[in-house]
Amino acid sequence: MKRVNYSSGSPLEEIAGYSRMVKIGNQVHIGGTTAVQRDGSVFGTTAYDQSTYIFTRFIELLDQAGARAQDVYKVKVYVTDMALAKEVADAYSAFFKEIRPLFTMVETPKLNRPSQLVEIELEAMIGCECNA
Repeated sequence: MKRVNYSSGSPLEEIAGYSRMVKIGNQVHIGGTTAVQRDGSVFGTTAYDQSTYIFTRFIELLDQAGARAQDVYKVKVYVTDMALAKEVADAYSAFFKEIRPLFTMVETPKLNRPSQLVEIELEAMIGCECNA
């Protein structure tokens, strides 16, 4: 199977040596992503805004790999406070409610910066569209 690495343009990806997204065959994996913009600033001050930003980036990345939201089967969220869970779930639902992938949310004590409230991972399989 062919492996393709994708970058989001974040300078840290090059420095540390990691990819934002990896496609192997028809499998697409997007690593933990926060709302850090290309200029290094964090987008949004609420968990809803940050989650929406991340999910929007995911849709753009999936498109680069030839995948669509309908191909997503697993989403994992790390949130710095479970009190923010409803905001994250509301943002998630705007993108995936009808698709109904697996969805896990766990609390973590902190992320890289205090202003980062959410980190999200995603997995998709091209061609596994939901028929629910």
